[in-house]
Order: sequence, then C-alpha cells, then structure tokens
Amino acid sequence: MKAPLQPWQLLLLVLAGWLNRSQQNVIEYLLAENRILRNKLGKKRILLNDNQQRRLGVKGKVLGRKMLQEIASIATPETILRWHRELVARHWDFSMRREHAGRPPLPHETVDLVLKLAKENPRWGYTRIQGALQNLGKVISDTAVANILKEHGIDPAPD
Repeated sequence: MKAPLQPWQLLLLVLAGWLNRSQQNVIEYLLAENRILRNKLGKKRILLNDNQQRRLGVKGKVLGRKMLQEIASIATPETILRWHRELVARHWDFSMRREHAGRPPLPHETVDLVLKLAKENPRWGYTRIQGALQNLGKVISDTAVANILKEHGIDPAPD
C-alpha cells in the first residue's frame, strides 16, 4: 500500500497543476491571436528576415514536426525545420576558412629562373634545367619545370 501524501507534496502538486493550466491558457490565447492575425492578412506571404527565420527554426526544432503541424501558422513545419537545417549547416560551414586546394604556387623567383635558364640554354631539357636549379639550391621537380615551360609557351629541347 502506498503511503499517504505529505502536505508539502500535495501543495507542490496543486502548484504544478496551477502553473500548467496558466501556461496552457497563455498558449491558447497566443494561438487564437495568431489565427486572427493570419485571417486578417489573408493569403499574402509573410516575408521574414534571416534573424526571424533563425529564431523560428530554433524554436520549431525544439517543438518537433507533430507539434508544429498543430500550431505553425506563418510557415509549414517543413519550412521551419528546413530553416533549422540551414542554420546548422551554416554554423558548420568552414569553406571560407579553407585554403585553396592543391599545392601552393612556385615562387615567382623560381619561375623566372627556370625561364631564364631555358632561354639561355635552348638545348637543355627539363631534367638538365632541374639539375642546374638544384645546384643553385632550388629544389624543384622536372615535371614542375615542364609545366612552367609549357605555361609560357616554350617547347622542350630537341632530343
């Protein structure tokens, strides 16, 4: 058998019920007010700015789709939840911080040196130019030399 309720427990239950009823009355009033304003507006679209969409998205996510179907009047539940998804995606989008893809470009000094060596020594191939650069302390691959020369319209040395 259960123990009888203590007086403080009974008082707590009455207070919780009263608060719940009070909150429910406020919610019902706001729903009625929304319906009236929506009827006054008619079928015109309500344009919301980004901050308003974000606010509704966050609050709507907490409520969930079923509750939104009952109370949402400005937008459909799918739209409100989409606003939340976009908010989360925007929060985790670090594309602006990302550096450019691929290797960094070669220094202009190295490119100028490759072009100078190729023009002064037209019989040198990619590997020979690469070796000469290595002797000068510039580490670069023969493929990079080939790419630089092709980019500037210089043909490879004859065999």
